[in-house]
Amino acid sequence: MQYEIKGTTMPAVEIHLTEGESVFTEIGEMSWMSNTIDMSTGTRGGLGGIFNRVIAGESLLMTTFTCKGPQGVVAFTPHLPGQIIPVTLAEGQSVIAEQRAFMVAEDGIKLEVHFKRRLGSGLFGGEGFILQKLTGPGTAFIEVGGEIVEYNLAKGQSLRVNPGHIAMYEPTVDYDIHMVRGIRNLLFGEEGLFLAALNGPGKVWLQTMPFSNYMGLILDNIPKPDPQALEKLIDQRVEAAMKKQK
Repeated sequence: MQYEIKGTTMPAVEIHLTEGESVFTEIGEMSWMSNTIDMSTGTRGGLGGIFNRVIAGESLLMTTFTCKGPQGVVAFTPHLPGQIIPVTLAEGQSVIAEQRAFMVAEDGIKLEVHFKRRLGSGLFGGEGFILQKLTGPGTAFIEVGGEIVEYNLAKGQSLRVNPGHIAMYEPTVDYDIHMVRGIRNLLFGEEGLFLAALNGPGKVWLQTMPFSNYMGLILDNIPKPDPQALEKLIDQRVEAAMKKQK
């Protein structure tokens, strides 16, 4: 398998396959492909994997793209402006990514739902509670919002991060959610009431524009309905309906 990442703000990854090579992704994520690529849709990961994906609200079905000719190309694009990060994993090597980060991977990659089981994460993790675990061998492609910032944490080194900014981290990193203490933080802290604690050793990938920030910006700019105008419209519709009945 060869690949090429094209573009900047809204990039695409074109994956070049030779006969018999395959990649997989969630259903409906392919952007374009050559006529030598065959699509097949089904479940992956056995009954345990299916159950976890149902609990996490993920799609049950995955689509596999297999090259049936001498060579073929299939392309994928992210949902929002940002970066595409290729991650090559050795046999048994893993990374843990945020819930929406997975794009596409070689057929050898194992994709699992990863739950944070600690009390703090379970109750207050928000975006950080349900994650995805990818295990090699193979190459996977991860989408991140905005730009990517990498940290290699030493043993005992720690970062406090808004949970939405966590794109991916190595399993050796200890991840938990902590409440921000102090009445002033609770009343006036724009960063929210909870922060993620990332404790080394291990590598961490942070994203500068979380999905929640995009959604918040969109919602803030949607015109709010005028309650009085809405009430007047309803009264007019009811009055018109009553006249028709007469």
